[in-house]
Amino acid sequence: MAGEMKHWLRFRHAGTTGFGTLTASDINVHDGEMFGRNESTGKMLALSEVELLAPCAPSKIVALWNNFHALAAKLNQPEPPEPLYLLKATTTITTPGAVIRRPSYYDGKTTYEGELGIVIGKTCARVSPNEADGFIFGYTCVNDITANDILTSDPTFPQWARAKGIDDYGPFGPVIATGLDPAKLTVRTILNGAERQNYPIADMIFSAQALVSKISHDMTLLPGDLIAVGTSVGVGVMKEQVNTVTVAIDGIGELTNEFRL
Repeated sequence: MAGEMKHWLRFRHAGTTGFGTLTASDINVHDGEMFGRNESTGKMLALSEVELLAPCAPSKIVALWNNFHALAAKLNQPEPPEPLYLLKATTTITTPGAVIRRPSYYDGKTTYEGELGIVIGKTCARVSPNEADGFIFGYTCVNDITANDILTSDPTFPQWARAKGIDDYGPFGPVIATGLDPAKLTVRTILNGAERQNYPIADMIFSAQALVSKISHDMTLLPGDLIAVGTSVGVGVMKEQVNTVTVAIDGIGELTNEFRL
């Protein structure tokens, strides 16, 4: 996506929610709408003064499955002829830096999934791949946390929505970066200080533009909607009592959360 690179974020300060762009160490506060008309107020806030929020409030989260050549090959699964996806509950959203807890009723395996997220900027329906960049606002980091044993607990029905829909199991952020070419990005996931994932977005079966196009022919995408493009090799179980997970994408930043068993 061509254009000026900026890093947009949302925050809470003095009991009020606001948004703006990130400078080296401060927030340039804006008025208006992030996905509409806005302008700088001229006010600057230090990051240390604010509570960071998820950088937008999607009406829906679309999460891809089997969208990387390398993972399909490792799992010995055929590459899909069209995107395979589920909808993730918006109540999975939590803030960058938040502590996420496994539900008390569940003692099974839970995995991290470091992913790139596409954030929609304009109402988008039935667009072509060539038009898609005009509807993409920017990109963010996503951790698509999954309760694996729930997913497969009933042999008659894979429970994708429940396994990925637990409260706080969808952190993303800390910013939305604009002006990036997603095909040049690399996703890294660090678990408790050890790098577990390091894969190129260029290995996607369906590009960011193809995903937006194809999904928009199924459902209208609204400003702020989030598409998690899927993950690749290196997904793993969080086994420690306290797990620190960072999803890092150069050009966007680092999303860090703590997951507690």
